[in-house]
Amino acid sequence: MSKDIHVLVVEADFYRDISDALLDGAKEVLDKAGAVYEVVRVPGCLEIPAAIRFALKSMEFMGGRRRYDAYVALGCVIRGETSHYDTVSEESARGLMDIAMEYCIAVGNGIITCENSDQAWERALKGKKNKGGGAAQAALDMLVLKEQFGLFPR
Repeated sequence: MSKDIHVLVVEADFYRDISDALLDGAKEVLDKAGAVYEVVRVPGCLEIPAAIRFALKSMEFMGGRRRYDAYVALGCVIRGETSHYDTVSEESARGLMDIAMEYCIAVGNGIITCENSDQAWERALKGKKNKGGGAAQAALDMLVLKEQFGLFPR
């Protein structure tokens, strides 16, 4: 993999304690890989795809070079009493996939969807399922695959 990997991590503030646990896992993986990363926060999971798109749009003002090589989305959606859970879960995932496909970017989706906070903690904590670390690793793995297909320079 190319050196000097720059990653944008977008963390949703809704359920901030859980997303911070996801972030801890992601940082550990990115640090181990020697990646440089920046963390930005958005209000909720629906805003994550827009934040990544903003970052991509900013490249137009940087002479066409992408500022980030990979992207990690972190957040938590817990089912409530309304159908809003379905909208947030489906649309945030769809938004990430649309951006990844349209702009050919490496994205790790660490937006966890759960029935309750116990399930969320099980998925978020580094000593448990560590979905934040998994999302960071997925972004790095997709970056390697992108490089194998000759899709560099970035």
